Amino acid sequence: MTPLTLFGLFAVTSMLVTYALESRSSWFILAFAFSCLLGSAYGFRQGAWPFGVVEAIWAVVAARRWFLARKAFDHGGH
Repeated sequence: MTPLTLFGLFAVTSMLVTYALESRSSWFILAFAFSCLLGSAYGFRQGAWPFGVVEAIWAVVAARRWFLARKAFDHGGH
């Protein structure tokens, strides 16, 4: 296995794990956003730019969800 393949495996595995744990803490939502950035970097690095673009968009969506979840928590929600 090449280092790039191992990086990709790590990125998508961390996406899966953090997504599965999102209901436990809003920090897992942020970790999912970061994992999506890793997945995006992997996609661009290996030449699959559509994958890289979509993962970058997912990172933005997840970061926004984290921001809204933190905001709701600060105002007594959640």
